[in-house]
Amino acid sequence: MIALPDAAATEAFGAALSRELRAGDVVALYGALGAGKTTLARGVLRGLGHDGEVASPTFPIVQTYEPPSTRIAAWHVDLYRIEQAGELAELGLEEAREDGVLLIEWPERLPDLWPETLRLTLEVRQDGARALTALVPAAWGTRWPPR
Repeated sequence: MIALPDAAATEAFGAALSRELRAGDVVALYGALGAGKTTLARGVLRGLGHDGEVASPTFPIVQTYEPPSTRIAAWHVDLYRIEQAGELAELGLEEAREDGVLLIEWPERLPDLWPETLRLTLEVRQDGARALTALVPAAWGTRWPPR
């Protein structure tokens, strides 16, 4: 368990994680509404070089970030509004992951995650801080924990 006392710490963790990311990586972000999934994704995207706004892609479902604004392509995906598996095929996630990284909020709506997906769960503690737990696949080797 990694303690993240506030939004700044959550974003800083995301920035540290960004240094470990390579094309083909998938990061699944689990947690209830308000748990900090978008804050962590914002940290990753800022760490990848994006200096503009990072909003939750709840309504567009996918927000893309491309070089030169980021060091590698990144897709920030929010599956909260996905209701049927057929909608997922239209998103082109498999193709996107070939050239960049996927940051997926609400991954439980995706029937089959890739085996090498880094699964991060954020929980809000009683004191308002976040607790992050990780299920780290072997494909991450020495890249976890991020430095």
